[in-house]
Amino acid sequence: MSKLETKIINPIYWIPTTWFAMGLPFVALSGASSIMYKNMGISNTQIAFWTSLIMFPWTIKPLWGPFLEMYKTKKFFVYATQLFTGVLFGLLALTLQMNHFFSFSIAILTMIAISGSTHDTAADGIYLNELTPKLQAKFVGWQGAFYNIAKVLSGGVLVYIAGQLEKEIGIHNAWMVVMFTYGLIMVLLGLYNMRVLPGGNEVQAISSLKEGFATLKDVIITFFQKKNIWYSLCFIVFYRFAEGQAIKIIPLFFKASRTTGGLGLTTSEIGLLYGVFGSISFVLGSLVAGYYVSNKGLTKKTLLILCGFFNLPFAAYAFLAITMPQDLYVIAAAVAIEYFGYGYGFVGLILFMMQNIAPGKYKMAHYAFGSGLMNLGFMIPSMISGWISDYLGYKEFFIWVLIATIPAFIVTWLVPLRKDQEPVN
Repeated sequence: MSKLETKIINPIYWIPTTWFAMGLPFVALSGASSIMYKNMGISNTQIAFWTSLIMFPWTIKPLWGPFLEMYKTKKFFVYATQLFTGVLFGLLALTLQMNHFFSFSIAILTMIAISGSTHDTAADGIYLNELTPKLQAKFVGWQGAFYNIAKVLSGGVLVYIAGQLEKEIGIHNAWMVVMFTYGLIMVLLGLYNMRVLPGGNEVQAISSLKEGFATLKDVIITFFQKKNIWYSLCFIVFYRFAEGQAIKIIPLFFKASRTTGGLGLTTSEIGLLYGVFGSISFVLGSLVAGYYVSNKGLTKKTLLILCGFFNLPFAAYAFLAITMPQDLYVIAAAVAIEYFGYGYGFVGLILFMMQNIAPGKYKMAHYAFGSGLMNLGFMIPSMISGWISDYLGYKEFFIWVLIATIPAFIVTWLVPLRKDQEPVN
């Protein structure tokens, strides 16, 4: 291998762009699309249901993971899905000018979700194959950093730009420009990663459909044979039960008029809240939690503290819904508190899955399986959150969210924690 090739496959060349490409479409689907549809007059019930349902491919992505081994390489699937996702965003932009734009755009967003979840599976595979455990630990911070930079751009900067453009060229045209921007960024990332990604000499581990199904069957069977697996599944589902309901309604609450119980913020103001205050607080929360857990370890006490940081800050939104403040800085403080708690508390869920779900014969497959089921537990309450908020109203809804945090504390108290040397089955 030449010196140039050695430089090109250095992780610093491809990890930032690859994890940026993970975060951009995910946040576009889970967050920015809700604001777009709200501005276009779609009801909260429809927004919450459909923008949650389209995230389902990230739940079931472990099911087609083994079959990616049969064709080409993981490198191929990473850059190909980036290019395909870029094209799909371009098509999405065009649908926004159609009479039945909602149906067409949801269909294309579903295709983006399938492409994005496939991308994530292949990218994780490259990361595990190319890096030693020591390098994996070294570069995991780069993953999180550039995933969050994508969140800032997708949920903050581009939403802010959309809000500014809405005033000049109208809502549909503004979001058409933003979706074309998403597409252009993804295509450029695909062209870049086509050249720099490692993995061109991978050996296919599965040579037939029969072998793929056999591997998938073994992954599933051994997953459910793990010790205390049902306790663990209850934990990863109910830990995010309140979040699943709140996360879709918060931007709709921000956007709704004050006569309907909302805060009446502009699209640009929402982009500013998420892109600046939310993102900075999330990163700080994650860093502080990492330092805390590295010193204390994952014990029952630390897990309960992490659960509290994750769930109790939803009280900030109940406060906003009750007091209806006019001052944007008060609202920003509430967002900062919740996002700091989110970043801090989410560490507990990730570490739990790494230490209690993943260990065993199929470490990464079982981690992916656990994260998929976690997303399912998040997705289902998200789907019904629009109906609940429409029925209760925003003030009562966020009070209900606080009540919905109780199951998280119960399962955190009851779930057994695996000791380091304890067998997995």
